[in-house]
Amino acid sequence: MRKVRVFNSVSIDGYFSAGDGDYQWAHEGANDPELAEFTKSNAQGENALVFGRVTYDVMVAWWPTPEAAKTMPEVAKGMNQAPKYVFSRSLKTASWANTTLLHDDPAGAIARIKASPGPDLTVLGSGTIVAQLTEAGVIDEIQLLVVPVILGSGKSLFSEVSGRPWWNLTKSKTFKNGRVFASYERR
Repeated sequence: MRKVRVFNSVSIDGYFSAGDGDYQWAHEGANDPELAEFTKSNAQGENALVFGRVTYDVMVAWWPTPEAAKTMPEVAKGMNQAPKYVFSRSLKTASWANTTLLHDDPAGAIARIKASPGPDLTVLGSGTIVAQLTEAGVIDEIQLLVVPVILGSGKSLFSEVSGRPWWNLTKSKTFKNGRVFASYERR
């Protein structure tokens, strides 16, 4: 069975998106070689990507561009070649290569995809999708890159999750630029 993981940058006060929807804070000061090497190695391997429509719009505006290929060639190649699943009620077509649009319930659709043969699934951004998948118990691993910034308000990945599910820390890494990577698996 495929694994479902989440990868997101979060502020130290727990937000993956600022209150105004801005994500630029996650990239400020991120251009150091140590973090770039980690990002490249973490993006290696065969994965299918999962997005909500808002995250898809951000990703498709960057990764297929010549500038992305020049800036982060290995990551851009992986992002562009990977199979992608996008949940949207409004998109009718997807312009990014290897993209499948899904219009049904994310938890049910991901549970079906997870049970089918293929690469592991990685959810990027997509807070509403992350909350639904967490609530349904289909996420196996949560990877967070904590950015040393306080946003004061924003969107939490897990604000819609009921109960108090516990996770075990399986990996961590502290970067010289103050970022901390932490990977958790469901208890």
